[in-house]
Amino acid sequence: MALPAILKDNLRLPVIGAPLFIISHPPLVLEQCKAGIIGAFPALNGRPEAQLDEWLAQITEELANHNASNPQRTAAPFAVNQIVHRSNKRLEHDLLMCEKYKVPIVISSLGAVPEVNETIHSYGGIVLHDIINNRHAKSAINKGADGLIAVAAGAGGHAGPLSPFALVQEIREWFDGPIALSGAIANGGAVLAAEALGADLAYIGTPFIATHEARAVDEYKQMIVDSAAADVVYSNFFTGIHGNYLKPSIEKAGMDPDDLPEADATKMNFGERETGAKAWKDIWGSGQGIGAVKSVRSVSEFVDQLDAEYRQVRERLLGPNPG
Repeated sequence: MALPAILKDNLRLPVIGAPLFIISHPPLVLEQCKAGIIGAFPALNGRPEAQLDEWLAQITEELANHNASNPQRTAAPFAVNQIVHRSNKRLEHDLLMCEKYKVPIVISSLGAVPEVNETIHSYGGIVLHDIINNRHAKSAINKGADGLIAVAAGAGGHAGPLSPFALVQEIREWFDGPIALSGAIANGGAVLAAEALGADLAYIGTPFIATHEARAVDEYKQMIVDSAAADVVYSNFFTGIHGNYLKPSIEKAGMDPDDLPEADATKMNFGERETGAKAWKDIWGSGQGIGAVKSVRSVSEFVDQLDAEYRQVRERLLGPNPG
Protein backbone atom coordinates (compact mmCIF):
# COMPACT_ATOMS: atom_id res chain seq x y z
CA MET A 1 0.00 0.00 0.00
CA ALA A 2 1.32 3.42 -0.95
CA LEU A 3 1.83 5.86 1.92
CA PRO A 4 -0.97 8.47 1.98
CA ALA A 5 0.16 11.81 0.57
CA ILE A 6 -0.57 13.56 3.87
CA LEU A 7 2.14 11.43 5.52
CA LYS A 8 4.88 12.12 2.97
CA ASP A 9 4.23 15.34 1.06
CA ASN A 10 5.78 18.48 2.59
CA LEU A 11 7.77 16.44 5.12
CA ARG A 12 11.43 17.29 5.46
CA LEU A 13 11.93 14.13 7.52
CA PRO A 14 9.69 11.08 8.13
CA VAL A 15 8.94 12.22 11.66
CA ILE A 16 5.89 12.89 13.84
CA GLY A 17 6.36 15.00 16.94
CA ALA A 18 4.45 12.97 19.53
CA PRO A 19 1.53 14.66 21.31
CA LEU A 20 2.80 15.37 24.83
CA PHE A 21 0.21 15.62 27.60
CA ILE A 22 0.24 19.12 29.15
CA ILE A 23 3.39 20.04 27.20
CA SER A 24 2.29 20.25 23.56
CA HIS A 25 0.50 23.47 22.59
CA PRO A 26 0.28 25.72 19.51
CA PRO A 27 3.76 27.32 19.73
CA LEU A 28 5.39 23.86 19.79
CA VAL A 29 3.14 22.35 17.11
CA LEU A 30 3.52 25.30 14.76
CA GLU A 31 7.31 25.25 14.96
CA GLN A 32 7.36 21.50 14.35
CA CYS A 33 5.20 21.87 11.25
CA LYS A 34 7.20 24.84 9.93
CA ALA A 35 10.42 22.86 10.49
CA GLY A 36 9.06 20.12 8.23
CA ILE A 37 7.78 17.41 10.57
CA ILE A 38 4.24 16.57 11.66
CA GLY A 39 3.39 18.42 14.87
CA ALA A 40 0.78 17.01 17.24
CA PHE A 41 -0.98 17.82 20.49
CA PRO A 42 -3.58 16.10 22.70
CA ALA A 43 -7.06 17.60 22.40
CA LEU A 44 -7.30 17.50 26.20
CA ASN A 45 -4.41 19.98 26.48
CA GLY A 46 -6.83 22.70 25.41
CA ARG A 47 -8.60 23.56 28.68
CA PRO A 48 -11.35 24.51 29.12
CA GLU A 49 -12.80 22.75 26.10
CA ALA A 50 -13.51 26.07 24.35
CA GLN A 51 -9.75 26.58 24.12
CA LEU A 52 -9.49 23.69 21.66
CA ASP A 53 -11.57 25.70 19.20
CA GLU A 54 -9.21 28.67 19.68
CA TRP A 55 -6.10 26.53 19.26
CA LEU A 56 -7.34 24.87 16.07
CA ALA A 57 -8.28 28.24 14.62
CA GLN A 58 -4.82 29.59 15.46
CA ILE A 59 -2.95 26.61 14.04
CA THR A 60 -4.91 26.38 10.79
CA GLU A 61 -4.73 30.13 10.17
CA GLU A 62 -1.03 30.46 10.93
CA LEU A 63 -0.07 27.45 8.82
CA ALA A 64 -2.15 28.77 5.92
CA ASN A 65 -0.39 32.14 6.18
CA HIS A 66 3.00 30.43 6.38
CA ASN A 67 2.29 28.36 3.29
CA ALA A 68 1.11 31.40 1.34
CA SER A 69 4.36 33.20 2.20
CA ASN A 70 6.60 30.16 1.63
CA PRO A 71 5.30 28.31 -1.43
CA GLN A 72 8.67 26.65 -1.95
CA ARG A 73 8.78 25.23 1.58
CA THR A 74 5.29 24.74 2.88
CA ALA A 75 4.66 23.41 6.36
CA ALA A 76 4.05 19.79 7.28
CA PRO A 77 0.51 18.88 8.42
CA PHE A 78 -0.53 18.69 12.05
CA ALA A 79 -2.29 16.06 14.13
CA VAL A 80 -4.61 15.99 17.14
CA ASN A 81 -4.55 13.16 19.67
CA GLN A 82 -7.93 11.93 20.91
CA ILE A 83 -8.27 9.75 24.01
CA VAL A 84 -11.19 7.51 23.10
CA HIS A 85 -11.41 5.76 26.47
CA ARG A 86 -14.85 6.00 28.11
CA SER A 87 -13.36 8.20 30.85
CA ASN A 88 -12.96 11.05 28.35
CA LYS A 89 -16.21 13.00 28.65
CA ARG A 90 -15.06 15.54 26.07
CA LEU A 91 -14.62 13.15 23.16
CA GLU A 92 -17.81 14.09 21.29
CA HIS A 93 -17.09 17.81 21.55
CA ASP A 94 -13.45 17.42 20.58
CA LEU A 95 -14.31 15.29 17.55
CA LEU A 96 -16.72 17.99 16.39
CA MET A 97 -13.85 20.49 16.59
CA CYS A 98 -11.65 18.21 14.48
CA GLU A 99 -14.47 17.97 11.96
CA LYS A 100 -15.00 21.75 11.99
CA TYR A 101 -11.35 22.46 11.20
CA LYS A 102 -10.79 19.34 9.07
CA VAL A 103 -7.80 18.24 11.13
CA PRO A 104 -5.74 16.23 8.63
CA ILE A 105 -4.45 13.56 11.04
CA VAL A 106 -6.04 12.24 14.21
CA ILE A 107 -4.09 10.00 16.59
CA SER A 108 -6.44 7.83 18.64
CA SER A 109 -5.43 6.27 21.95
CA LEU A 110 -6.75 3.93 24.63
CA GLY A 111 -9.36 2.13 22.60
CA ALA A 112 -10.28 1.68 18.93
CA VAL A 113 -13.75 3.05 18.12
CA PRO A 114 -15.23 2.75 14.60
CA GLU A 115 -17.40 5.85 15.05
CA VAL A 116 -14.32 7.98 15.71
CA ASN A 117 -12.70 6.74 12.51
CA GLU A 118 -15.89 7.36 10.53
CA THR A 119 -16.08 10.97 11.74
CA ILE A 120 -12.51 11.70 10.65
CA HIS A 121 -12.95 9.91 7.33
CA SER A 122 -16.11 11.92 6.60
CA TYR A 123 -14.06 15.01 5.70
CA GLY A 124 -11.00 13.23 4.29
CA GLY A 125 -8.80 12.97 7.39
CA ILE A 126 -6.85 9.88 8.40
CA VAL A 127 -6.58 8.08 11.73
CA LEU A 128 -3.44 6.58 13.24
CA HIS A 129 -4.09 4.43 16.30
CA ASP A 130 -1.40 3.80 18.89
CA ILE A 131 -0.86 0.23 20.02
CA ILE A 132 1.62 -1.78 22.10
CA ASN A 133 1.12 -5.27 20.65
CA ASN A 134 0.05 -7.14 17.54
CA ARG A 135 -3.40 -8.05 18.90
CA HIS A 136 -4.28 -4.41 19.49
CA ALA A 137 -2.91 -3.54 16.05
CA LYS A 138 -5.24 -6.00 14.32
CA SER A 139 -8.21 -4.75 16.32
CA ALA A 140 -7.49 -1.12 15.38
CA ILE A 141 -7.24 -1.84 11.66
CA ASN A 142 -10.33 -4.06 11.72
CA LYS A 143 -12.24 -1.15 13.27
CA GLY A 144 -11.23 1.28 10.55
CA ALA A 145 -7.96 2.95 11.52
CA ASP A 146 -5.79 3.90 8.53
CA GLY A 147 -2.47 3.27 10.21
CA LEU A 148 -0.69 2.44 13.43
CA ILE A 149 1.69 3.98 15.90
CA ALA A 150 3.73 1.13 17.32
CA VAL A 151 4.66 2.17 20.85
CA ALA A 152 7.61 -0.07 21.69
CA ALA A 153 9.84 -0.50 24.72
CA GLY A 154 11.69 2.63 25.72
CA ALA A 155 9.03 5.13 24.62
CA GLY A 156 8.25 8.02 26.94
CA GLY A 157 5.05 8.07 28.97
CA HIS A 158 2.69 5.13 28.41
CA ALA A 159 4.75 2.52 26.60
CA GLY A 160 4.69 -1.15 25.71
CA PRO A 161 7.21 -3.82 26.74
CA LEU A 162 8.04 -5.19 23.28
CA SER A 163 11.22 -4.59 21.32
CA PRO A 164 10.66 -2.46 18.21
CA PHE A 165 12.26 -5.26 16.18
CA ALA A 166 9.60 -7.73 17.32
CA LEU A 167 6.64 -5.36 17.23
CA VAL A 168 7.15 -3.98 13.72
CA GLN A 169 8.12 -7.39 12.34
CA GLU A 170 4.88 -9.00 13.53
CA ILE A 171 2.70 -6.17 12.25
CA ARG A 172 4.37 -6.13 8.85
CA GLU A 173 3.53 -9.83 8.37
CA TRP A 174 -0.08 -8.83 7.70
CA PHE A 175 -0.30 -5.03 7.39
CA ASP A 176 1.22 -2.96 4.57
CA GLY A 177 -0.26 0.38 5.61
CA PRO A 178 1.29 3.30 7.49
CA ILE A 179 3.30 2.56 10.65
CA ALA A 180 4.99 5.13 12.86
CA LEU A 181 7.44 3.71 15.39
CA SER A 182 7.89 5.07 18.92
CA GLY A 183 10.56 4.09 21.42
CA ALA A 184 13.86 5.79 22.34
CA ILE A 185 14.19 7.60 19.00
CA ALA A 186 16.18 10.76 19.65
CA ASN A 187 18.63 11.24 16.77
CA GLY A 188 18.71 11.06 12.99
CA GLY A 189 20.31 7.63 12.90
CA ALA A 190 17.41 6.23 14.92
CA VAL A 191 14.94 7.77 12.44
CA LEU A 192 16.69 5.90 9.62
CA ALA A 193 16.74 2.73 11.74
CA ALA A 194 12.96 2.97 12.18
CA GLU A 195 12.60 2.93 8.41
CA ALA A 196 15.02 0.00 8.13
CA LEU A 197 12.83 -1.98 10.53
CA GLY A 198 9.83 -1.47 8.27
CA ALA A 199 8.21 1.63 9.76
CA ASP A 200 7.29 4.59 7.58
CA LEU A 201 7.82 7.29 10.18
CA ALA A 202 9.55 7.86 13.49
CA TYR A 203 7.46 9.10 16.42
CA ILE A 204 9.56 11.36 18.64
CA GLY A 205 8.47 12.87 21.94
CA THR A 206 11.01 13.28 24.74
CA PRO A 207 13.60 15.44 22.90
CA PHE A 208 10.89 18.01 22.18
CA ILE A 209 10.27 18.45 25.92
CA ALA A 210 13.72 20.03 26.09
CA THR A 211 12.88 22.77 23.59
CA HIS A 212 12.15 26.43 24.20
CA GLU A 213 8.69 26.13 22.67
CA ALA A 214 7.55 23.24 24.88
CA ARG A 215 5.10 24.03 27.68
CA ALA A 216 7.20 22.33 30.34
CA VAL A 217 8.79 23.90 33.40
CA ASP A 218 12.50 24.66 33.15
CA GLU A 219 13.35 22.06 35.80
CA TYR A 220 11.75 19.34 33.71
CA LYS A 221 13.64 20.42 30.59
CA GLN A 222 16.94 20.46 32.45
CA MET A 223 16.23 17.06 34.00
CA ILE A 224 15.87 15.64 30.48
CA VAL A 225 19.27 17.12 29.56
CA ASP A 226 20.97 15.88 32.74
CA SER A 227 19.58 12.33 32.64
CA ALA A 228 20.33 9.10 30.78
CA ALA A 229 18.51 5.84 30.08
CA ALA A 230 19.42 4.53 33.54
CA ASP A 231 17.37 7.37 35.04
CA VAL A 232 14.11 6.07 33.53
CA VAL A 233 11.82 3.69 35.44
CA TYR A 234 8.95 1.61 33.98
CA SER A 235 5.92 1.47 36.27
CA ASN A 236 2.12 1.34 36.27
CA PHE A 237 1.83 2.87 39.74
CA PHE A 238 0.98 6.40 38.68
CA THR A 239 -1.87 5.85 36.20
CA GLY A 240 -2.66 2.13 36.20
CA ILE A 241 -0.97 1.79 32.79
CA HIS A 242 2.73 1.02 32.46
CA GLY A 243 4.84 3.96 31.43
CA ASN A 244 8.36 5.36 31.58
CA TYR A 245 9.14 8.11 34.08
CA LEU A 246 12.17 10.05 35.29
CA LYS A 247 13.56 8.69 38.54
CA PRO A 248 14.64 12.12 39.85
CA SER A 249 11.05 13.40 39.59
CA ILE A 250 9.81 10.38 41.54
CA GLU A 251 12.44 10.96 44.23
CA LYS A 252 11.49 14.63 44.41
CA ALA A 253 7.91 13.54 45.14
CA GLY A 254 9.17 11.57 48.15
CA MET A 255 9.06 8.05 46.70
CA ASP A 256 11.64 5.37 46.02
CA PRO A 257 11.72 4.81 42.22
CA ASP A 258 13.28 1.38 42.78
CA ASP A 259 10.51 0.21 45.10
CA LEU A 260 7.20 1.28 43.57
CA PRO A 261 4.15 -0.93 44.18
CA GLU A 262 2.03 -2.34 41.39
CA ALA A 263 -1.21 -0.49 40.70
CA ASP A 264 -4.57 -2.10 40.01
CA ALA A 265 -4.64 -2.03 36.21
CA THR A 266 -8.46 -2.08 36.23
CA LYS A 267 -8.53 1.30 37.98
CA MET A 268 -6.91 3.66 35.52
CA ASN A 269 -6.20 6.95 37.26
CA PHE A 270 -4.81 10.06 35.60
CA GLY A 271 -4.93 12.11 38.77
CA GLU A 272 -3.15 11.78 42.07
CA ARG A 273 -2.84 8.56 44.02
CA GLU A 274 -2.40 8.29 47.77
CA THR A 275 1.01 9.96 47.47
CA GLY A 276 -0.55 13.26 46.41
CA ALA A 277 1.81 13.39 43.40
CA LYS A 278 0.15 13.76 40.00
CA ALA A 279 1.33 11.91 36.94
CA TRP A 280 2.66 14.27 34.24
CA LYS A 281 2.43 17.33 36.51
CA ASP A 282 4.77 16.11 39.28
CA ILE A 283 5.95 12.75 37.97
CA TRP A 284 7.57 13.43 34.62
CA GLY A 285 7.52 11.06 31.67
CA SER A 286 10.58 10.34 29.57
CA GLY A 287 11.78 7.88 26.96
CA GLN A 288 15.02 5.95 27.16
CA GLY A 289 16.61 7.94 24.34
CA ILE A 290 17.31 10.97 26.54
CA GLY A 291 21.07 10.39 26.52
CA ALA A 292 21.11 12.01 23.07
CA VAL A 293 19.61 15.26 24.43
CA LYS A 294 22.50 17.50 25.44
CA SER A 295 20.92 20.94 25.76
CA VAL A 296 17.69 22.90 25.75
CA ARG A 297 17.24 24.47 22.33
CA SER A 298 14.67 25.54 19.77
CA VAL A 299 12.57 23.14 17.73
CA SER A 300 14.19 24.37 14.52
CA GLU A 301 17.67 23.69 15.91
CA PHE A 302 16.73 20.18 16.97
CA VAL A 303 15.09 19.35 13.61
CA ASP A 304 18.14 20.76 11.79
CA GLN A 305 20.31 18.39 13.82
CA LEU A 306 17.99 15.44 13.13
CA ASP A 307 18.12 16.20 9.42
CA ALA A 308 21.92 16.45 9.34
CA GLU A 309 22.33 13.21 11.31
CA TYR A 310 19.77 11.39 9.18
CA ARG A 311 21.47 12.37 5.93
CA GLN A 312 24.95 11.64 7.26
CA VAL A 313 24.04 8.14 8.42
CA ARG A 314 22.05 7.43 5.27
CA GLU A 315 24.98 8.45 3.07
CA ARG A 316 27.42 6.39 5.13
CA LEU A 317 25.26 3.27 4.83
CA LEU A 318 23.72 3.69 1.39
CA GLY A 319 26.07 6.00 -0.47
CA PRO A 320 25.36 9.48 -1.88
CA ASN A 321 21.74 10.18 -2.72
CA PRO A 322 21.58 10.54 -6.51
CA GLY A 323 18.62 12.91 -6.08
